[in-house]
Amino acid sequence: MASKIFCTANQKGGVGKTTTTVNLAAGLAQIGQRVLVVDLDPQGNATMGSGIDKRKLEMTVYDVLLESASVAEARTRAEKAGYDVLGANRELAGAEVELVELERREARLKAALAQADDDYDFVLIDCPPSLSMLTLNGLCSAHGVIVPMQCEYFALEGLTDLVNTIKQIHANLNRDLEIIGLLRVMFDPRITLQQQVSDQLKSHFGNKVFDTVIPRNVRLAEAPSYGLPGVVFDPSSKGALAFVDFAKEMVQRIGTMR
Repeated sequence: MASKIFCTANQKGGVGKTTTTVNLAAGLAQIGQRVLVVDLDPQGNATMGSGIDKRKLEMTVYDVLLESASVAEARTRAEKAGYDVLGANRELAGAEVELVELERREARLKAALAQADDDYDFVLIDCPPSLSMLTLNGLCSAHGVIVPMQCEYFALEGLTDLVNTIKQIHANLNRDLEIIGLLRVMFDPRITLQQQVSDQLKSHFGNKVFDTVIPRNVRLAEAPSYGLPGVVFDPSSKGALAFVDFAKEMVQRIGTMR
């Protein structure tokens, strides 16, 4: 069984991409899936949020992109969270510049992940907010994109940009790429506008909107400072339970994909 590779992407910053990546990973691990998180953001938040000290990494995704290490050599186990991480640190910012000169520059990650295909059921890629060479590597290697969205006015504008980007990459670089689903995050049902935007999303995107809704939750926000996904940090919190539900929905949805 080949692994299913998904990018968490949204060109708007601060929408909870990293929170979504690490908590979905932890949720999937909890229900028995083998998971690899690929941190493509030089800030290394998904690495740190999985309990791995980015400053102490001997090898990172940077080495994999420059083909000086394989995924198997560069990955680290996030013991408490139950999944593997291909970590990132500031060094990755240099890869932007170096990749531009190289051949097959947008397909490097895809080639590396192909070698680790049998090791995982899910590979989740945390992309930087900008459309960079790193994000491009993520999108070129993925089967689909998970889009975390806050239900607020400007969120819909950012979505239009992302949909156009995905169309272009689908047409030119990766025929497999599609939006798997939109995940409503940091949701507060008491706010009328959020409810309205949520309804708009559902009427416009239909079954592309995941059923699971991730509530606004303090425990999820606190968890990264303890170096843990919220699902592990406080398993009984509303946010953690929602992410485990999301993991189950994800497994189900993949079952219906070709």
